Amino acid sequence: MILEGKVAVVTGASRGIGRAIAERFAREGATTVICGRREDALQAVAAANRTHGEMVPMACNIGRGEEVAHFTSAVLERFGAIDILVNNAATNVQQGPALEADEGQFEKMMDVNVKSAFRLIRAFAPGMCERGQGSIVNIASTAGLRPQNESLLYSMTKAALIMLTKSFALELGPSGVRVNAIAPGLIRTVLSEYFWKDAGRGSGFLDRQAIRRIGEPEEIAEVALLLAGGNAGYITGEIVVVDRGFTLG
Repeated sequence: MILEGKVAVVTGASRGIGRAIAERFAREGATTVICGRREDALQAVAAANRTHGEMVPMACNIGRGEEVAHFTSAVLERFGAIDILVNNAATNVQQGPALEADEGQFEKMMDVNVKSAFRLIRAFAPGMCERGQGSIVNIASTAGLRPQNESLLYSMTKAALIMLTKSFALELGPSGVRVNAIAPGLIRTVLSEYFWKDAGRGSGFLDRQAIRRIGEPEEIAEVALLLAGGNAGYITGEIVVVDRGFTLG
């Protein structure tokens, strides 16, 4: 129960990596606010984990500034401050040649993948700084370190999230707040189906990995737990790559 007494917020928690992280945090004793667009999906996650720990479903489209403002106000009103923030929610509405990306896709990807983390950190980090402790974990991607083919906007926004992580870590560190990111490789989620459901694209990834299998969301959750807990108190500004050796090649 290494997170007992802590309050955590996890975005994109209705499925995939976000759900796995929220479930892991709850099992370790955290009161976990799970955020996603659909209230019914969040309620289902909370119901499935009723015996594992306290989950608080709060629906919010984190790509919309006004909804984020309402969400953060509700969390702070209820809990006063939080201890852990996981910016996991992401989208990928543009997959194809870079020259075919349009401005609408660009704006949506920036709003969800980058601005949401910026807005949530601005809302929750001051309380962490006042108490002299806190952990922020951003879910980036190996695409932010090495561009994926036909995935311009996803790669670009994840690269921006990585620099956002480092910049906040530098400035919030003196106040006792740690900011890190995880850069997963190919993980079995709905967001990455474009790659792993297609045999040709999937083999293109797996053939370049040292360990040749697709990752599971629970494996990312274990790394998030390490970064969120006190055992990682000397780690900040790091991008933890979890890709089974994909970036080695």
